[in-house]
Amino acid sequence: MNQNPIKIASLGIQHVLAMYAGAVIVPLIVGGALGLTGEQLTYLVSIDIFMCGIATLLQVWRNKFFGIGLPVVLGCTFTAVGPMIAIGGQYGISAIYGSILVSGIFVVAISKYFGKLVRFFPPVVTGSVVTIIGITLIPVAMNNMAGGQGSPDFGSLPNIALAFGTLLFIIVLFRFFKGFIRAIAILLGLAAGTVVAYFMGMVNFSAVGEASWFHMPAPFYFGLPTFEVTAILTMVLVAMVSLVESTGVYFALGDICDEKLEEKDLSNGYRAEGLAIIFGAVFNAFPYTTYSQNVGLLQLSGVKTKNVIYTAGAFLVLLGLVPKIGALTTIIPTPVLGGAMVAMFGMVVAYGIKMLSKVEFSSQENLLIIACSVGMGLGVTAVPELFAQMPSSIRILTDNGIVAGSMTAIILNLVFNVFKGNKQVQPDTFIEQKAS
Repeated sequence: MNQNPIKIASLGIQHVLAMYAGAVIVPLIVGGALGLTGEQLTYLVSIDIFMCGIATLLQVWRNKFFGIGLPVVLGCTFTAVGPMIAIGGQYGISAIYGSILVSGIFVVAISKYFGKLVRFFPPVVTGSVVTIIGITLIPVAMNNMAGGQGSPDFGSLPNIALAFGTLLFIIVLFRFFKGFIRAIAILLGLAAGTVVAYFMGMVNFSAVGEASWFHMPAPFYFGLPTFEVTAILTMVLVAMVSLVESTGVYFALGDICDEKLEEKDLSNGYRAEGLAIIFGAVFNAFPYTTYSQNVGLLQLSGVKTKNVIYTAGAFLVLLGLVPKIGALTTIIPTPVLGGAMVAMFGMVVAYGIKMLSKVEFSSQENLLIIACSVGMGLGVTAVPELFAQMPSSIRILTDNGIVAGSMTAIILNLVFNVFKGNKQVQPDTFIEQKAS
């Protein structure tokens, strides 16, 4: 490729746009669910964009200790949204960052060995976990479509019209466009919905006016982290599922870039993700993982140079240092966000089902694993007081639907497939699926 600075810059911006909606919508959803103020939400969005850039640079920069050294972009993982909302609602925001910090340290600690542990997370487990997480997120989307839980105009006609209008616009973009427009359909949907909401008198620009032009990231902005066993278990599970997904992205990128990945390369990639998660906890951002949408962009553009990704990472860092840009995203009305969430959270469920499509469904054991884990996850989410009378040591595993469902899937997979020696669809197949 011609190392033209303008061309590299434009391709870098394209990578930023491809992942921007996914990056900013996570802090908007989590911050909104936790009832953060406009100022806090602006910080959360800004620091998240900043840390996406730092996490990307950590992963692209290959050295002896960390970095996969492939043109990969990192962003906050959607898998963590449901768990973070649940943890924040039960234990407070400080417990979210305590659990993220421990999960990051855990990832760094097991990075050398995770390649061997992947066999315990075949598609029947990861697919079930991702499906459970997607299902538990849908009520958040529904509440936002109606205007947000507790809002005085909850379920009003303007809110419902705005939410469904945003969703319809996103569907139209997916139906009639391909390539880059389709890749940023959620972002365009949020923008269009906000413009319509402005003419309906539902947009408040005060957060943008109050935001500063420049700030420096502040460690532990929301206070020192606290540590709850249930929260930590939840985030460790989320981190391990993200690592399995990242493994698929690594191999897909290795194939695209004609690079054969060794075990040490994978360990360095896992270690970079662990460091990104730790930094996310320290600066009150989020857990980070590889973004597969940017792999698709690499295939579309045919440009595989790391300079483009370094540029994208630098752009993200710069954007994150300007709170006014972060504040712009906070003006999106709740119903608009809810309309986009239906598509995004539904895609989480659909992606979980896609992962499950690689499972051998003729096996009754696999059907039972999926049935029990999804049933347990959804059941505990719907009826959280089910295990209220149990000892606290047991409730660590049962208070949260995602933990309960995930643990059920892991244990039953061990019982039916690992210890029994059944031939199970292994992560290689999952990796092929991601590569395609």
